[in-house]
Amino acid sequence: MRIGKRIKAAALLASAGVVLTGCGLATATAYVPPAGPGSIQVLPDLPENATMTVTSKNYTEQLILGKIAVLAGQAAGFKINDLTNVPGSQPARELLKSGQASMMWEYTGTAWMTYLGHEDGIADQQEMWESVRDQDAGNGVIWGERAPLNNTYAMAVRTEALPKLGNITKLSQLKDLSPKDLTFCVDAEFNSRSDGLNPMLELYGLKRGAADSVPDSNVGLYDTGAIYSATDAGACNFGEVFTTDGRIKALDLTVLEDDLGYFPAYNVVPVFNGKFLEQYPGIDKVFAKISPLLTDQEMQSMNLEVDVHGEEPADVAFKWMVKEGFISEP
Repeated sequence: MRIGKRIKAAALLASAGVVLTGCGLATATAYVPPAGPGSIQVLPDLPENATMTVTSKNYTEQLILGKIAVLAGQAAGFKINDLTNVPGSQPARELLKSGQASMMWEYTGTAWMTYLGHEDGIADQQEMWESVRDQDAGNGVIWGERAPLNNTYAMAVRTEALPKLGNITKLSQLKDLSPKDLTFCVDAEFNSRSDGLNPMLELYGLKRGAADSVPDSNVGLYDTGAIYSATDAGACNFGEVFTTDGRIKALDLTVLEDDLGYFPAYNVVPVFNGKFLEQYPGIDKVFAKISPLLTDQEMQSMNLEVDVHGEEPADVAFKWMVKEGFISEP
């Protein structure tokens, strides 16, 4: 479902993948702080010239995850070719498939609906991961262990408004509220798409346009970035958000549980070029240690450091890797 926002850009930049692969690759910034030893150990029998090329897309969360991968690869003994900050999903994907990149962090929903061409998403996180893992293996792409981090759509409410809304915690409780409280801030795309707001309301027992449910006047349209501040300011009670956005934490918004499973899963997973993994078995186990610690809350905090506090993605990734003991201060 989040495809519409990011994959539009990817589609426009699909030709950029050709440019990147045809002209020699250069990273926007290969900076990461020097690191000391931690729980990640050098892989046994790793050749001295072993190289791992890390790629990522070009937005905050992906840059942080890319730098986490760079630091993990270095700690595991690889010389790193840093190709993070690629403009768009499709170009990054092509680098991975072609073997010009060894690994990246990717989202299950993006692969399922964009790369593998399925129209309908899967809400169950385990089922989505297994389906993508099994089908993408035929493309020479190997999916590692999924993280709890699930960067999908959600509805959020400003925390201070919860008492007057019955302290609801999940979307199925929306139907218990009065129409005057059922106000929504969404962007134009989510408002109109066939898998957007209206079907969500229907699944949860509400009807768009009905005076005794969600009148059309209860839905405000905003630019995507403005939804967070509008929700925080009380322009609506419920705003369309992405679950790992740092502004959720900065503005003290509370994400409601999608308890009927409307939104497709977008768990982040370390994904490897099959030939690279065959050449260097064991690197997937390094990332299998990292994945379980990447949660929505952890990613919110890291995104906040970059987007709100102005930190560099590499510095934020470094601090997190040190905190979790994977590496240490030099």
